[in-house]
Amino acid sequence: MYDVWKNALAEIEQQISAANFSTWFQDTSLINTENGEIIIGVKNTFYVKQLRNRYLDIITVALKNNNLEVKTVDFEVQTNTKSRIQPREVFKDSALKEHVKKIRNTNAIKSQSNHETGLNSKYTLDNFVVGSNNDLAVSAARSIIDAPGDRYNPFFLYGGPGLGKTHLVQAIGNELLKKNPDLKIFYTPIAHFYSDFIDAVKLGKGKEFNLKFRKLDVLIIDDFQFIVGKEKSQEEFFNIFNDLYQLNKQIIVTSDRLPSQIKSVDERLASRLTWSGAFDLQLPKFEDKCAILRAKAELMGAEIEPEAIEYIAENVNTNIRDLEGEFSTILLMSEVRGLTPLELIENGSISVNKTSKLRPTSAKQIVEKVAKYYNLTTKELQSKSRVYNIKNARQVAMFILSTELSLSTNKIANEVGVKDHSTVVHGIRKIRNDLKLDFTLRDQIEEIKEKIYG
Repeated sequence: MYDVWKNALAEIEQQISAANFSTWFQDTSLINTENGEIIIGVKNTFYVKQLRNRYLDIITVALKNNNLEVKTVDFEVQTNTKSRIQPREVFKDSALKEHVKKIRNTNAIKSQSNHETGLNSKYTLDNFVVGSNNDLAVSAARSIIDAPGDRYNPFFLYGGPGLGKTHLVQAIGNELLKKNPDLKIFYTPIAHFYSDFIDAVKLGKGKEFNLKFRKLDVLIIDDFQFIVGKEKSQEEFFNIFNDLYQLNKQIIVTSDRLPSQIKSVDERLASRLTWSGAFDLQLPKFEDKCAILRAKAELMGAEIEPEAIEYIAENVNTNIRDLEGEFSTILLMSEVRGLTPLELIENGSISVNKTSKLRPTSAKQIVEKVAKYYNLTTKELQSKSRVYNIKNARQVAMFILSTELSLSTNKIANEVGVKDHSTVVHGIRKIRNDLKLDFTLRDQIEEIKEKIYG
């Protein structure tokens, strides 16, 4: 039975997203096949409901394709099933309690005399969960803390909202101050830099403004994308940047996109900001989200079942801010209703769905909207044409059908007019990879979603 189920799982894996497969099928087993009465072992009753409601047809077909007689398919909870979520090293055993204790006992970082840092002491590396979505950026951050102004200078960090950019760069500032309280560090959003610069010019204090920044050891600028259209502020920042850089002072900048993709940013400034590379924060994967929620629960001293954590992680696919928001909501409702988080989920008292605003009515609607957005007819999008704009629109449609409706690759293939589901897998993977650096594509997909849900 093991080989049969292994083969069936391999087939199922090709038809659903990696996150869904990892969530719902990783710890399943085939218990019984006698007389066509199939019984599949699962972790708990919550999984029974999900597999029965969402994947029964796919499971049935996969079993039949492996030469099994299938009359009925049922699910049985196996108490000896091991949890598939293994906490990261920082969260193991007694080390987790010590880690949380360390965070809770961290003293607020004091600003050095006569110098406001702008830093929030709650942002530290101790409470920043490291995962596959941010490990490179964190590694660079640690190098900066060890030797500011050296290897990663400037340090340019970019990514979508709610992914932890502000947390990480402020953590760098706080850690540097912890090592050397005499460092002159200043954190400011670019909007504040702009407004303070305008006020200084109006008051005839432009030189004082410039001098204040030139005396810094570390300058942290947040949300750089909002400098669009502010030519004088760009020029001032460009001059400050050059002076600090020449003195080997550390410069840290965050943005929601690369400098070259920000309209009207001076090319010289855009080039300088990425002299030492650019590091991005990506959407956390399922395992990363579980680690984040588990750390948050431990920090809050909250009781929440692993299955409830996995449910939240599976259903929040926007950003870390929304993930933590849904987590806090469930904990609050749990306290108010007198039920555990898992009981709230299982009895339908709460529903988590942070993938987009509302589910579209049909796959057909998505295909039509994508085609219209790219000035194509539905027939053109569904054709076999390899012309770039048609092929690109087809792949975008594949991606949106997958992320918004969680359709199998076979169903997506039917909707976009391709025969081979492997073409769909390739198309989805290409768009997902392109989204890491192509902010124009990100904007296009967001605009398409607005049209779908509008």
